[in-house]
Amino acid sequence: MEEIRVSPDYNWFRSTVPLKRIIVDDDDSKVWSLYDAGPKNIRCPIIFLPPVSGTAEVFFQQVLALSGWGYRVISLQYPVYWDLLEFCDGFRKLLDHLQLDKVHLFGASLGGFLAQKFAEVTHKSPRVHSLILCNSFSDTSIFNQTWTANSFWLMPAFMLKKIVLGNFAKGPVDPKMADAIDFMVDRLESLNQSELASRLTLNCQNSYVEPHKIKDVAVTIMDVFDQSALSHEAKEEMYKLYPNARRAHLKTGGNFPYLCRSAEVNLYIQIHLRQFHGTRYAAISPEMVSAEELEVQKTNLSNDSESDDES
Repeated sequence: MEEIRVSPDYNWFRSTVPLKRIIVDDDDSKVWSLYDAGPKNIRCPIIFLPPVSGTAEVFFQQVLALSGWGYRVISLQYPVYWDLLEFCDGFRKLLDHLQLDKVHLFGASLGGFLAQKFAEVTHKSPRVHSLILCNSFSDTSIFNQTWTANSFWLMPAFMLKKIVLGNFAKGPVDPKMADAIDFMVDRLESLNQSELASRLTLNCQNSYVEPHKIKDVAVTIMDVFDQSALSHEAKEEMYKLYPNARRAHLKTGGNFPYLCRSAEVNLYIQIHLRQFHGTRYAAISPEMVSAEELEVQKTNLSNDSESDDES
């Protein structure tokens, strides 16, 4: 039942990566929880934003693998915010506190929507250098819950959990996916009523992404071909919104591929981040990148800038 929770990898993560708690708002009940691993001199790390049901721990396999390869990785858990602009303001203050000018964001489901909104809200003085959007969406109306969004704060925790669990996979799944679901149910149980209600409110209040404001941000869209909470229409909408995005498809993985297909997900993240090696927006320590790879990267960059000049 608790395969992931008792796994050596998870225990190693819990014993080696400290959980930090940071307050950046005037309201000291708003606490950001985060794991920050890898070289601290990297100024453009990759930051992971969880789905409604997730905590900062759900990306432990990405934190362990990527930091082991020399990347700086931060996995976050957000405080209670009831409004998208309030969230974006808090997140901006957190980046200021961490002295991070620009970042790469990996967002899963709600996390991906918040990552896009943050890139949009800060587009005049950009803070987001690239996005990886995993099983994510660009318009909250797909959930048909905009009319209930204002009443989540009134609902007891058990009702909110029932709403979230309704989106989890039903029917037979492979053992790794079953373990991922069990782990996410366990993480969901750790969230209190206001944490859940606020996330569902952000997930469902009427809002959509304005793609023209983030057209200069490099995007990878990661999704699965098997059953997930996202409809086929929602996926198609994302492809339309980001016609130039790279696509990372996983045959299977359900709602939580970063847990049950972590090797594939980590490979796609590396491929996405590789385009920034050798630049000031690299999320990896330079000594972890081979000289040959840097040379290829420099050639690609100069070719890109020449083609930009010609166009």
